[in-house]
Amino acid sequence: MTAQEQSDELLRLITGYQVSQAISVAASLGIADLLKAGPVGSDELATATSSHPRSLYRLLRAFAAVGIFHEGTKQDFSLTTMGERLCSDAAAPVGPLAIFNGRPYMWEAWANLSHSIKTGENAFRNVHGAGNFEYRSQRPQEEAIFDQAMTSNSKGAAETIMAAWDFSQCRLIVDVGGGQGAMLAAILAAHAGGRGILFDQPHVIARAEPVLRAAGIADRCETVSGSFFDGVPGGGDAYFLKAVLHDWNDDASISILRRCRQAISANGKLIVIERVIAPPNEIPEGKFSDLNMLVEPGGEERTSEEFNALFAAADFRLTNVISTGTRWNVIEGVPA
Repeated sequence: MTAQEQSDELLRLITGYQVSQAISVAASLGIADLLKAGPVGSDELATATSSHPRSLYRLLRAFAAVGIFHEGTKQDFSLTTMGERLCSDAAAPVGPLAIFNGRPYMWEAWANLSHSIKTGENAFRNVHGAGNFEYRSQRPQEEAIFDQAMTSNSKGAAETIMAAWDFSQCRLIVDVGGGQGAMLAAILAAHAGGRGILFDQPHVIARAEPVLRAAGIADRCETVSGSFFDGVPGGGDAYFLKAVLHDWNDDASISILRRCRQAISANGKLIVIERVIAPPNEIPEGKFSDLNMLVEPGGEERTSEEFNALFAAADFRLTNVISTGTRWNVIEGVPA
């Protein structure tokens, strides 16, 4: 790569925020769903989305230049295979995540990254005066956007996680911090002999029933509310935590795992679904996600060695780390 090519690549990284915000806006407008039936002119799209025609065209042509949409000869646009992932009914939808990451309060926290780097403190709390979960719980619109993002995240992950780990061996799965239950619903729908307990905070559990009912597993899934720092439901032979530990520092994560250790059966399995930080100079996505954990919830992504230490501190023995071929890894443990 020449010096000029290196400069061009660095500039692309510097201006990457422009692309991410543009995607968030397009997802909020529902543009991809409007293109599912075939090409649509930009003026028609502007009418359908109550947008300024010329400005919307400028957004759409930029999308076409990076391969998200395709521009025809008459300022009409159609979906590419990449753009299809923004459709609301995509098998692995990313639109809700794009909307969530584009919310102003998220950008304001990231604008304060330097505070975290200099002090080690959570940028989100420094900017907003409250932790991210507390902040959203007081703002129903933001809480709903976050719920939709996490549900879409689970839909995209369910198939690969189930392919990597055999949930048919589980009699009772306790999904700790499972949100509205999209992941647990997918597991139970695929394994008719299993039962589940969905455990999360009261205001989260209150919105889970439609998800469980739509999956046809509501009669096999109990919902329990509470804090995983105080305790988790007992009796499970599998304790499942997806994208929970990365929200918390080591002390808090060990506390959560200890509550699971107190509740798990003697022959039970701990199944943690998280990113695993790659070796030096490899796979930047996990390392930038780690920065996001520093900025937003105040947690961190971890290496395999760090997960091993967490498990041991909570009286679990890490038995396997399984790659799903995606950003998620299945980190398996048993009571020590």
